[in-house]
Amino acid sequence: MIDISGALIGFAIMLGLMMLGVHVAVAIFLASALGTMVYLSPAMLSTFGTQLWAVMNDFLLTAIPLFILLGELLLRCGVTQRMYTGLSVLLGRLPGGLLHTNIGASGLFAAVSGSSVATAATIATVALPEFRERRFNERLVLGSIAAGATLGILIPPSVNLIIYGALTGTSVGRLFAAGLVPGLLLVTLFMLAIAIICTLFPSLAGTIQAKSSLKIKLTSLKHLIPPLLVFGVVMGSIYLGWATPTEAAALGVLMALGLAVWNRALSITMLHEAFLSTVRTTAMILLIIVAAFFLKFVVGVLGVPQALTSFVASMELSVLGFLLVLVVFYLILGCFIETLSMMVGTIPIVFPIVVFMGIDPVWFGIFLVLMMELALITPPIGMNLFVVQGGRRSGSIIDVYWGITPFVVVLLLAVALIIAFPSIVTWLPYLLL
Repeated sequence: MIDISGALIGFAIMLGLMMLGVHVAVAIFLASALGTMVYLSPAMLSTFGTQLWAVMNDFLLTAIPLFILLGELLLRCGVTQRMYTGLSVLLGRLPGGLLHTNIGASGLFAAVSGSSVATAATIATVALPEFRERRFNERLVLGSIAAGATLGILIPPSVNLIIYGALTGTSVGRLFAAGLVPGLLLVTLFMLAIAIICTLFPSLAGTIQAKSSLKIKLTSLKHLIPPLLVFGVVMGSIYLGWATPTEAAALGVLMALGLAVWNRALSITMLHEAFLSTVRTTAMILLIIVAAFFLKFVVGVLGVPQALTSFVASMELSVLGFLLVLVVFYLILGCFIETLSMMVGTIPIVFPIVVFMGIDPVWFGIFLVLMMELALITPPIGMNLFVVQGGRRSGSIIDVYWGITPFVVVLLLAVALIIAFPSIVTWLPYLLL
């Protein structure tokens, strides 16, 4: 057994290595190996091979490369560009104009990509040229793109929710359903914030888009059909019980290939680029997952969950008090550590306490993803901020920091709402499943 001080020292070492720039998987493995050698036996390190084999044979994790490939194919076959154009016609007359298109397009692309970084890169590439021709406040434009992209890990199918489900044994189907209402709520809150800001300060909204005829609006709807159709087939097949998340992801890839053929974008070069990008991303994610499972195994053998649970019980915290501590903890952590490493590094430590406190694992999964969304857009390490700045290719990243400020407030409001009204998260998954 390990005492609470030893567990905290090991956790601090792991976080310190991450902050120093050591690869996430390496940092997690080194912390696990150190704990094994100090408190157990060097011979126990041989169990890493068993963990590696067991994790890589998990059928659920096969969904990760498939969903990544789905997003890559849709990006390269022109679906995203057409989707953005269609939404700009429908939302361009709202207070804030094309800024709403950034949020709407991010939400739709999130529904088929499962990745925030991919969403940020895609929408920035498509949107920024459009705004350069209009007199929008650049900071607000950059902030809306970075904030909208956070939806990529919340709106299903989300790669991060799959990883959370695998690490905690929580139903991925329930997690996907749980992310839908908060995702739509966040889209609404983001757009409402834009409308309020641009109503109070009209100069930030740039030139007003010319009014489109009803015929043009109806025509623009056809560009939204492909992503909505893919989303409907993928999620519908899961909730109707026709397919597992992995099988549903495979169906989505087949549909994306069909769309590429329809758009005359399918080629050996396009497939090579999509496959190469998918392999790189998948290898990085799965290496981190393997290290996280080994950490989970080690802390379980050492009795860390029991020690931490006893420590929390002795503090006599209420559920609300515990959640507020977690909010502060993840806000601070998110300023210095990348989101995926933050999630897989803390779940083996935090999740047993969550279960002890009687918190619904499905609800906690969405809470954790919302905190990761905040980490994606909080300086100085927020990944989406750097992706958007990279797409901008000029100016200072300080502009992105200022532009994201109102959306950070909106995300904190969303966290407060799901804490105050847990049914926002839990209603749909328990209705469908």
